Amino acid sequence: MGNESLPIKAIPLNILKMKVLVTGAAGFIGFYVSKVLLDKGHQVVGLDNINDYYDVNLKYARLQELGIHKAEAANNNRICKSTSTTHFTFIKMNLEDRFALPKLFETERFDVVCNLAAQAGVRYSLENPETYVDSNVVGFLNVLECCRHYGVKHLVYASSSSVYGLNKKIPFSTDDAVDHPISLYAATKKSNELMAYTYSHLFQFPTTGLRFFTVYGPWGRPDMAMFLFTDAILKHQPIKVFNHGDMERDFTYIDDIVEGVVRIIEKPTTERVENNDLYKLYNIGNNRSVKLLDFIKEIEANLNMEAKKDMLPMQPGDVERTWANVDALIKDYGYSPNTPIKEGVKKFIDWFKMYYN
Repeated sequence: MGNESLPIKAIPLNILKMKVLVTGAAGFIGFYVSKVLLDKGHQVVGLDNINDYYDVNLKYARLQELGIHKAEAANNNRICKSTSTTHFTFIKMNLEDRFALPKLFETERFDVVCNLAAQAGVRYSLENPETYVDSNVVGFLNVLECCRHYGVKHLVYASSSSVYGLNKKIPFSTDDAVDHPISLYAATKKSNELMAYTYSHLFQFPTTGLRFFTVYGPWGRPDMAMFLFTDAILKHQPIKVFNHGDMERDFTYIDDIVEGVVRIIEKPTTERVENNDLYKLYNIGNNRSVKLLDFIKEIEANLNMEAKKDMLPMQPGDVERTWANVDALIKDYGYSPNTPIKEGVKKFIDWFKMYYN
C-alpha cells in the first residue's frame, strides 16, 4: 500500500461508466446489487471468499447467473471473466488479505466500493467470535485503507439493524443511541460505523453506511427465517418459533433494498465533498413492522400447508421487534419500498420450488 493518500477530487461520477467493486458478490444482496448495476451499464468487479457459513452451491449458482462458472470462481486471487457480459469480472479473495487486496485496488482503480461482504449471522457469532473479528473488523479496515490510498470516491457499506440491540423506541432511528449491542455481530457492525466516520474525518472521502433490516426474497440466505420456514414446512418438519411467536420484524423485499443501494452508489458525491458532509448513515428497510406469526401465515397460505410450530424462548442475541425509520433515505434519495409481504413471500416460494424442484 502506498505511503500517501491520493487526493479526493470533487468530480461528479459518470454514472454511465462507473467502475464499482462489490464485495460479497456471491452473497444474497451482493448478487442482486451486481446484477442491477450491470443492467444499468456499469462495470462491476465482484469479490467474495465463498466461505462455507451456508451452502456454497447456492453462492456458486448466484455467480453462474452472472456468467461466472464454478470451476473458474473457485480459484483464489484470480480474476475470471463473465461469459454473459463484458462488464463483469469476479475474484475469490479474503478481505483480510492485506497483500492481495491492495494489489486489486491498484490494478482496477475503482470509482465506488460497495462493501457487502461480512461474516453474517447473530447466533453463529456466539460460537465463532474470531471469524467475525477477522472478516468484519480486520477486513473492513483493509477496505478503508485501500479506499484511502487508491482514490476511491465513495464507500458504501453494509451495517445492520442489529446495532440497535434492545432499543425500546419504535421505529428505530439513526439518531438513537446504539452503545449496547447484544451480539458480537452487532458489535462488529457498530465498529464499522465508527471506523468509517474516522476515515471520512481524517482522509476526506465520503462513506455511507446502511443499516439493513430483515431482507428476504428469491436467492435468499438459507439461515434466514423465510428460507428455514419454507424448507421445514415442505419437509413436514416443525419450525422453530422463538419468543413463542411474540416477535416482529421489518421484513424488506430484496428489490426494495437493492433499489436504495444502487441509488446511493449512483448519486455523485460532489455536493457532499464541497459541504464537508462526508459521513452518512441510513436505515434501509420496509418502513413497517410485521408480526412473525403473520409472516408464517403468509408462507402457509402460499404453500397450502400448515406449519408445525415448535414454540421456544427468546434466543441469546435476539430482539423482539425491529422497525426502520427510513425518512432520511426517502428525503435524500427518493427511496420508496413498496413490495407488500403477500407479493414478496409468493415470489420467494415460487423461486424456492423452482430452484429445489
